[in-house]
Amino acid sequence: MGIKDAVSTCFSKYATFQGRAARSEFWFFFLFVLLVYVVVLVLGSIIGDPTIPMILLGIFAIGIIVPAIAVTVRRLHDQDKSGWWYFILLVPAVGGIWFIVLMCLGGTPGPNRFGG
Repeated sequence: MGIKDAVSTCFSKYATFQGRAARSEFWFFFLFVLLVYVVVLVLGSIIGDPTIPMILLGIFAIGIIVPAIAVTVRRLHDQDKSGWWYFILLVPAVGGIWFIVLMCLGGTPGPNRFGG
């Protein structure tokens, strides 16, 4: 799955918290998010006014929060883990590291309790 397919899948499954998401879908979606942030910040530095880029980034963040959480939950489902594992991010220091490790691990082969 390429970046275009991953982004279109994430937005077409905007609030779908069921099913599975491959590593490529998750990482390409977050690469897209990172690229948008970098482009807007660079354009803001070229313009010289930080207000407009911050407003645009705020609107973008509000627009992608649901698909970002949904693709993360589906990524956890791919590993046969509950979406509640998302809250591992609330654990200070090690939570973020463990979360990245979870997102890098491969999914379970074949069907699991969250889908095929």
